[in-house]
Amino acid sequence: MKGLGELERTVMEVLWDREDAGRGAATARDVSRALAGDRDLAHTTVMTVLDRLAKKGFLRRSRDGRAWRYSPAASREGYVTELMLGALNETGDRDAALAHFVRSVSRDEMDVIRQALADLISAKEPPE
Repeated sequence: MKGLGELERTVMEVLWDREDAGRGAATARDVSRALAGDRDLAHTTVMTVLDRLAKKGFLRRSRDGRAWRYSPAASREGYVTELMLGALNETGDRDAALAHFVRSVSRDEMDVIRQALADLISAKEPPE
């Protein structure tokens, strides 16, 4: 999965935050309003970015009268996971890259990794 440009990432953050808050899909006007405090963007610029993100597959869109409603095609965590996997694919030695990554995380992050692995292993074990 390709990365996002700065403005694309900012727009995606608005949509991911809306989704996290349970507010659902947004119109271009909703996104423009959300960005108004941080950036001075023309409404047409926001519409163009949303259209481009939909064409790239980052957003789903559906008609709502004359407007489009946009929602993320994947979660923020899913996007970051794809970026991480893409970075691993760029290495000549995935094992070394993973080992280096694990050595660089905090103790709390190690606990999260351990728990995720334990959950994965227990889910794959056949029931007794």
